[in-house]
Amino acid sequence: MFKGSLPALVTPFRNGELDLETLKKLVEWHIGEGSNGLVPVGTTGESPTLSHREHEIVVEEVVKAANGRIPVIAGAGSNNTVEAIRLARHAESVGADAILVVTPYYNKPTQRGLIAHFTAIHDACELPIVIYNIPPRSVIDMTPATMGELAKLPRIIGVKDATGDLARVSYQRMTCGKDFVQLSGEDATAHGFNAQGGVGCISVTANVAPKPLAEMQAACAAGDYAKALEIQDRLMPLHRAIFTEPGLVGVKYAMSRLDLCSDEVRLPLTGLSDETKALVDDALRHAGLLN
Repeated sequence: MFKGSLPALVTPFRNGELDLETLKKLVEWHIGEGSNGLVPVGTTGESPTLSHREHEIVVEEVVKAANGRIPVIAGAGSNNTVEAIRLARHAESVGADAILVVTPYYNKPTQRGLIAHFTAIHDACELPIVIYNIPPRSVIDMTPATMGELAKLPRIIGVKDATGDLARVSYQRMTCGKDFVQLSGEDATAHGFNAQGGVGCISVTANVAPKPLAEMQAACAAGDYAKALEIQDRLMPLHRAIFTEPGLVGVKYAMSRLDLCSDEVRLPLTGLSDETKALVDDALRHAGLLN
């Protein structure tokens, strides 16, 4: 159920407030472009600067707009276990298909603490859980051994792996089993990730290039890695340009160039520099997305 190209959905703003009309239009656009699922209120959805109620509203509106046509994996992570449980239960109550739960940032729990945190969320909610392992942001790294322990729980079904280490896919196949759903969390290595045993990508760039990335994932699933590599080559400058500054800022600017949404972000993030804008524009042209 959770495979292919799953955009890490941006949260559109207008004059500092949620732009729900644009959010709904983006859901329709992604479905029409062939995206295989949606992941709202993750890092790319600016969850750190959304209020709790805004977070809930975005999940509610995306689930409602998707209306069961493609799965919705709702962000429900926190470094506070009680808060993560509340977000998980809310996602369940409004009909999300799964939740994405990041390793707790800042307070740096041990591997034993990670097991306790994810077990508590698992036991409090009936939704499937995708672990989000992103050491550059959370400072801690869930080891393959720890993930293997958590994979024994019936509703911990996969990982969004943003370590950038392609060998992790094989290690996690060893500890978690071949049916454990491994999704890349890094656009630049998503092609190679699938070759190692991954089944898709929770993608930032798919916010602006959903159709080619869905096609790339479909080619990988069909074993046509040559076709997938052609698409990767076309999009690689865009992956790189978008992440020159924080990725969500880069992709919102790219989306604004295609009249998909405003490039507005919330502090402490700021808009792109002129130099980075030029890089993104050039990459959009190279990808065939901008004249």
